[in-house]
Amino acid sequence: MDGAHPPELRATDERGWFRFQRLYDAARSVVRGESDVHRLVLEAAQDERAEGSGWLEIQVDPTSYAPWLGGLTPAVEVVLDAAAAATRATGVGVGVVIAANRTRHPLDARTLARLAAQYAGRGVVGFGLSNDERRGRTEDFAPAFRIADRAGLIATPHGGELGGPDNVAACLDALGARRIGHGVRSTEDPALLDRLAAAGVTLEVCPSSNVRLGVYPTAADVPLRTLRAAGVPVALGADDPLLFGDRLLAQYQQAREVHGLDDAELAELARCSVRGSVAPDDVRSRLLQGIDGWLTSP
Repeated sequence: MDGAHPPELRATDERGWFRFQRLYDAARSVVRGESDVHRLVLEAAQDERAEGSGWLEIQVDPTSYAPWLGGLTPAVEVVLDAAAAATRATGVGVGVVIAANRTRHPLDARTLARLAAQYAGRGVVGFGLSNDERRGRTEDFAPAFRIADRAGLIATPHGGELGGPDNVAACLDALGARRIGHGVRSTEDPALLDRLAAAGVTLEVCPSSNVRLGVYPTAADVPLRTLRAAGVPVALGADDPLLFGDRLLAQYQQAREVHGLDDAELAELARCSVRGSVAPDDVRSRLLQGIDGWLTSP
């Protein structure tokens, strides 16, 4: 399994999702100690820098690594130490989003939300909800997100990729989402698109992931232009380069070559990524100036 030959994945049915999850778990299982975490975060920041990114928000479920790192709290501290070290080494800012798992009990999510709240302002910037959005009731995780919100953490659940627009609406209504992972299925409900645009909720659109998981048959079918035409802020992302083969730059290449976006439109996508992030004000200002400089350069 490598970037040139990503595995064949199709998660729109139960068997396909099981295969995707099994591969994801196999990759995650090689992380067994603090040095592994430091290496992974450093390499992620190095890859971001190589592709022109100056700010990275990594999503982590510390439950996965707690057995190898001494528990939930030590696992979070290891990730935060690795993020700080990666920033010092590369100049790329790294924020951490702690994410609960939809397939686990909502009480587990509350435990993680309280843990995330303890580290708000100390490297943890958001609280998310991951895994198959067709499982678990989104509303059951609302108490966890209220805990995170009281701590000032941005709500960044996944929704609207394998699940439909109702799932996106639930992320807004029950979880107070200010940014949503994927959200592309919201195009199936024009009223929901209007709502997202009016509220300025950023969608993290990952074209390669959408195609690899069978949500859309081809890159041209990913509704990037529909979202933009509706005024919804769109931030391009790679989702999981290890399994899907493409990194961030490839998403921008698809936007240009497949969807026909010009330089000004690509620059606005990049601005949406910065505005939708939790980067500090000085970092945000520097990155926005860099985008403007790229757009006006020869």
